[in-house]
This record gives sequence, C-alpha cells and structure tokens, in this order.
Amino acid sequence: MSGVRPPDAVDAILDQWRRERPDLDLGPMGLVGRLKRCAALMQRRLDETFAPFGISGGEFDVLATLRRSGPPYSLAPTALFSALMVTSGTMTHRLQRLEASGWVERVPNEADARSLLVQLTPKGRAMIDRAVEAHVDNERRILADLKPAELAALDAQLARLLATLESSRR
Repeated sequence: MSGVRPPDAVDAILDQWRRERPDLDLGPMGLVGRLKRCAALMQRRLDETFAPFGISGGEFDVLATLRRSGPPYSLAPTALFSALMVTSGTMTHRLQRLEASGWVERVPNEADARSLLVQLTPKGRAMIDRAVEAHVDNERRILADLKPAELAALDAQLARLLATLESSRR
C-alpha cells in the first residue's frame, strides 16, 4: 500500500487556508475537521437507523441509558441528564416525548417521596431492545471497511484523545 489516499472535503478547506495563511500549521485543523466531519456523517447514518423506531438519536440515548441501568430500568431525571451531558430543559423535552409515546413513565421514588423516577415501560423496553440490535448492526456496517487491526488502533487513539479532553475539563 502506497499510503496515498484520495483527497477529501477537509483537504479542500486546508488547501484554501494554505493559500490564504501559509504561515499557519494546519495539522490540528485537519485532524479536528476530519473528526467533526466523521461525527456529522456518522450521526446521519445513526439517525437513519433510529427513524423506523420513531425516535431521535437523543431519545435513543435516554432509552438506552435506562435499559442498561438494569432492573427496574429507572433513574432520576438528574442522573439521566448528567449521564447524557444535556441540559435539564433538553431532558425534559425528550422525556415528555417518550412519555407521550408510552415508552417511559414517571414513578414515585421509594427512596425520596418528594421526587419521581423515569422508568422504561414494558413497551419501551421491547422497543429499545429491538432498536439497540439494529443500532449495533448499523455500527458494524458503518465500520465494515476497516480491518480489525485498524479498528483497534483507531479505538485506542480515540480513547487516548478522549481521556485528554476529559481530563482538561477539570
């Protein structure tokens, strides 16, 4: 393999910057641009898988978080929005939609009579179980062109980047 790859959309942007600002080191811009573009393109493909289930990516995240929490598949709203790194307003909107669809319900919190928990309904559990299977199959298809060693190397490097970004938030 020669190591030469076809140009991508980020290369065109970098070429423009090189022409306009040849003094800049654009290495970081290329990497971050490719990560952002990959994330946007991947999100589209993920959303296509969620659409037949009548949910958005954000709603999938709520249902999946509840499902993986284990029986009784319930969490406090604050635990949900903290785990998903969204605002309480965003979480409220998602929960209202999921509740109206019959996939979650608010139940009394036995540990704190002043609060409610968000719990998957049996209908919601059945749906998220089907949706997560489709999601995993879709992720496998998205990554199918990469060899196992390439996937492992990419995963390791992204884990390292994520650790760096998370530690710098503190």
